[in-house]
Amino acid sequence: MIEFAAFKGSPSGEIVEHRARLPNLTENEILVRITHSGVCGTDEHYKYTNIVLGHEGVGIVEAIGTQVSSLKIGDRVGWGYEHGSCRQCKFCLRGEELYCDQRKIYGESSTNQGSFAHAAVWPEDFLYKIPDEIPSVEAAPLMCAGSAVFSPLHKFKVAPTERVGVVGIGGLGHLAIQFAAKMGCQVVVLSESPSKKEEALALGASEFHNLKESPPIRNSVDHLLITSAKQPNWEALFHMMVPGGTIYALTVDMNEIRFPYLPLVMKALRIQGSLPAARGTQRQMLQFAARHQIKPIVMTFPLNRTGIEDAMETLRQGRMRYRGVLVHEA
Repeated sequence: MIEFAAFKGSPSGEIVEHRARLPNLTENEILVRITHSGVCGTDEHYKYTNIVLGHEGVGIVEAIGTQVSSLKIGDRVGWGYEHGSCRQCKFCLRGEELYCDQRKIYGESSTNQGSFAHAAVWPEDFLYKIPDEIPSVEAAPLMCAGSAVFSPLHKFKVAPTERVGVVGIGGLGHLAIQFAAKMGCQVVVLSESPSKKEEALALGASEFHNLKESPPIRNSVDHLLITSAKQPNWEALFHMMVPGGTIYALTVDMNEIRFPYLPLVMKALRIQGSLPAARGTQRQMLQFAARHQIKPIVMTFPLNRTGIEDAMETLRQGRMRYRGVLVHEA
């Protein structure tokens, strides 16, 4: 049995430390000693449940199963939102295992482990080797936030000649600006925080618009990434989309979506949901981030109960700039 410290949610919302126990490795599994974990808004949704929190894990391979072939002891690896699938259905076979009926994702399966812990055991083919150019503290947020914004840009073949809008400059938005800009796109940032204008431009944005002061420019954006924590003003966004444009919903909101029907029809707009990247895209995202020096802006906290509480409180109060990272390098 493998035993280690792990940190769970609870009915009160407090973080609880306990000793997690996992069986010995199967032939294709890998034991990872966790050194860093990103803190995601999704973790806030699960803090009232009895599961080990966290899904932006990075660490060192400590032991491998007998059939593991692509990784070795000492490698730096990470994992994200998904950690398993059937590998045989039509979605898995075409590289879309996130939509597999038997997918294993954070919060729904393997809830006895997560990245808010000092170790984890995962299948070899759902772990990703971290490029040498990316420090572990920067790699952790890329495992979910980075893949969430890279995935639609890559999957839906956004062209470098197109204009990409980003709603919100936060944990996802500040990475979306960098990825889209490095892909050669003109990046149009829309925010209710005018104080973030200079930072948005420094990250690669071509334009910045304060949503509280002036309406977006009509027919000016081909693709729009929704990275804000709450739903935007859909009517204003429809106004700025070019005919045939696509809006990508990337964040979690438990409310119903309501938007004006006629502009959707008259401008032939598309609203596209999107989960973080599947395995192949995840690897490409890491290589792209390494090559183009895409760097999350992070705040660090110790990977212990107090550090997790502090990080999540910082996130709740909107003071996180822009991704929290828990660090355990014992």
